[in-house]
Amino acid sequence: MQRHVRFVLGLLLGAVALAGYLLYVGPEAVLGRATAVAGWAVAVVAVLVLAEAAADGIGVWASIRPLNGGLSPGRSVQFAFAGDFFDVLSPAGPVSSEPIMAQFFAVATDTDYSEALGVRGVAKYVKSAAQLLLSVVLGGVILTGGSASRSLFLTLVGATVTLGVAGVAIVLARDWVARAIVFTVTPVLRVVSGLYRDDPYGRETVADAVARFRSRAAAFRDAPGLVALIAVGGLLEQLLTAGALWVALSGTGTGTGVALVAIVALVPLPRAASVVPIPGSLGAYDLLLAGALVAVTGVTATNAAAAVLIVRTFEFGVSLGGGGLAVAFLRARRS
Repeated sequence: MQRHVRFVLGLLLGAVALAGYLLYVGPEAVLGRATAVAGWAVAVVAVLVLAEAAADGIGVWASIRPLNGGLSPGRSVQFAFAGDFFDVLSPAGPVSSEPIMAQFFAVATDTDYSEALGVRGVAKYVKSAAQLLLSVVLGGVILTGGSASRSLFLTLVGATVTLGVAGVAIVLARDWVARAIVFTVTPVLRVVSGLYRDDPYGRETVADAVARFRSRAAAFRDAPGLVALIAVGGLLEQLLTAGALWVALSGTGTGTGVALVAIVALVPLPRAASVVPIPGSLGAYDLLLAGALVAVTGVTATNAAAAVLIVRTFEFGVSLGGGGLAVAFLRARRS
């Protein structure tokens, strides 16, 4: 397909998705909240949101590096934008978007789908762990200073411990997990492949794919620099998102007295809303984030809602508009 046709399709794809978001929220609500925030704050928020989307390219580059040399920095940013697009449109955010993106990664690096899914699975875990760990550290500092509730800190600690225990359990029981996956997936794959193949795929195919997945995931043990770079990219995203919220709150006239570290600490918490089967977790994520801002910073609910709506509108604009354009230039099938 010619590049200019892809460009037009990407614009249309992003525009339609963005229009759906605006219709859901209400153009009047967006305009009303935007006019309540200072113009300079809106401009800075736009820059920070765009920078946060691009910063995801750091983790993409580091995670895909083991696959035949990986991607160039520019292509990594393109894939990061495309990932944001599917994060919004898929029901469970990154949980359901990564299997989609793995196909694009596999084609771009000329590797197997299971290998691409393996490296991206490690990247998502490392990124989430790094962000939660930073939140726990900052939450402890805030709690010591007496400016945060103990429940927030315990929630952060609980989330971090749960993620750590789950990771250790998967590593220790990796053989059992692999057998369970092969046992569960084989019948499904046999039925599905039988619809278009005379010789359906069997247990050997699934076992081979699981083995490649495990080998790629385990390879990061010999690449601590890449793991560290993935973590740094995730922390940079967290800081930029928190900065955008802090600037948006400042634009309402009340955010100047809010500690930035408090917002950095709470940013990962509303990600739990991704389990809500709604594209972009519309409503659920916004409610949790605004409520956390009120509980932690003490700002009014009106100002918190205004700040969240401004940031989320720009996030959706970048994810759907820029992401749709990025997706149009990706290949999901091999030549």
